[in-house]
Amino acid sequence: MTSQAGRPDLEVLTPMESLARRLGLRTDPIIFFVSAGLMIVILALLLLFPDPIGSAFSASREWITFNLGWFFILGVTTWLFFLLFLAFSRFGRIRLGGNEAKPDYGNLSWFAMLFAGGIGTVLMFWGVAEPISHFGAPPRDVEPYSAAAAEDAIAFSLYHLSLHTWAIFTLPGLAFAYFIYRHKLPMRVSSVFYPFIGERIHGPIGKTIDVFAVLGTLFGLAVSLGLGTSQINAGLTELLGWPDAVWPKVIIITTLTVVAVASIVAGLDKGVRRLSNLNILMAVGLMIFVLLFGDTVFLLRQVIESAGIYASEVVPLSFWNDAMAGYTDDGWGWQASWTVFYWAWTVTWAPFMGVFLARISRGRTIREFVLGVLVAPSLFTLVWFAIFGWSAMRIDGIGGDGGSISAAVSESIPLAMFAFFDNFPAATLIQGIAVVVVALFFATSSDSASLVVDILCAGDAEAGPVRQRVFWGVSEGTLAASLIVLGGEAGLVALQEVITVIGLPIFILVFAMMFALLKALIAEKDDLMRPPGTAPEELERRVKEGEPRDSDTTWHGDGQQKVEAESRE
Repeated sequence: MTSQAGRPDLEVLTPMESLARRLGLRTDPIIFFVSAGLMIVILALLLLFPDPIGSAFSASREWITFNLGWFFILGVTTWLFFLLFLAFSRFGRIRLGGNEAKPDYGNLSWFAMLFAGGIGTVLMFWGVAEPISHFGAPPRDVEPYSAAAAEDAIAFSLYHLSLHTWAIFTLPGLAFAYFIYRHKLPMRVSSVFYPFIGERIHGPIGKTIDVFAVLGTLFGLAVSLGLGTSQINAGLTELLGWPDAVWPKVIIITTLTVVAVASIVAGLDKGVRRLSNLNILMAVGLMIFVLLFGDTVFLLRQVIESAGIYASEVVPLSFWNDAMAGYTDDGWGWQASWTVFYWAWTVTWAPFMGVFLARISRGRTIREFVLGVLVAPSLFTLVWFAIFGWSAMRIDGIGGDGGSISAAVSESIPLAMFAFFDNFPAATLIQGIAVVVVALFFATSSDSASLVVDILCAGDAEAGPVRQRVFWGVSEGTLAASLIVLGGEAGLVALQEVITVIGLPIFILVFAMMFALLKALIAEKDDLMRPPGTAPEELERRVKEGEPRDSDTTWHGDGQQKVEAESRE
């Protein structure tokens, strides 16, 4: 385009766009710089005013868990039922992509990537720690270390880390995939809210949503790095006598961040994926080792029995709010430290996992997506807890007074897995492998997370310039180290406080995603049910008069004819 004088018009850039161009960035400058700026401000406040900031997070967490804990419990259960409704309704036939789109990955590869994406680190940390915690301090009125306490421990562990956890990942993943592949919108959280705000997803409202999502994701990943660091430190304490203190954890986080950034700079994406797959095999190898060198018959029985325990308890626990706790000696608070913390923490991973699930699920139907993402990881979780959890409780003494593993968990939850392996042959070797597994899970997760945060800023599924991903990788490590320093020796409690507060606005966003997705799907209702060329008025007349819509044709997706019945052939 030229001016009347024949000179080319100069492109008018905002200050942020100009800065992004000078830095060689390929992203949305408002989302990138505002997210980065707010993160730096929060980080500075954490480091400059640790005591008042820590007190503020503590007070906020106490208020949220006491007054809004019910909202977290009801919310996740609602999402799970909503997803199952979609899967088994006529909406389940909608394909995430064009009607003729085929899945990019086979079922086996897809399931393996589901495991790699969101389950490995959590199971390594809580596989022994959570069942033992509930075994010695039951959340309900049963005798500690009894058979009833052991069954309760497995029920709560599976409730926390099976279907409900994956519902938190599945809902945003489905919403992203639907709006990105079916409506060709940018790969950003704001795109999901197109049914409500339309083209304003590209304006201030949409960008505000995206900034909140980026910050929530950063904090969620930082907390996960902090928890993983605590477990690695516990393993090194067991193996090498490292002190369980703040500075070794900072060193560990720094090392993991350097490894993640190095893989980004070197472009080792394929190598990292291979390493991740190897890591999964190592984790499965640890599980098989425990099965073979533990009480094999007892554990195999418990795999089957745990499925029954979970099936009988999942519905009551889905609505259990510990409402009568105020009338007991212990008072209210158990659920704040466990269920509410889990849901608040997990939901901060929702944008990260949602983008990841969307990227690997193009071409699948909603039914395939929901059932695959919910069921496959949940089945693996059931087997993992049945083997690690029951083995740990058996070693500790069911019907006794607790043993060495319970003592280790009372001292430090991250010690649980390593105290557990003390009871097996080649304990030092197995503990060393466990440290490597946890470290690699977190290094590869940090690498992947840098890519996803970059995508959330840019709205493009393709990786941006390396410098953008390096920035986010360094930011995640710095934020995690700061939270460790802020928490001091009570690091886990501090992380729980931070993530519960950060998780609330993200939780509200994901809740709203459910209504946005439902509104968009209902808008497709006529297309799903109406043969091509049939006007809505004609369809309505047929329904009122009891005539079949079209008994000879099956319809799919946006209403295009999919399959002709055999009678027409």
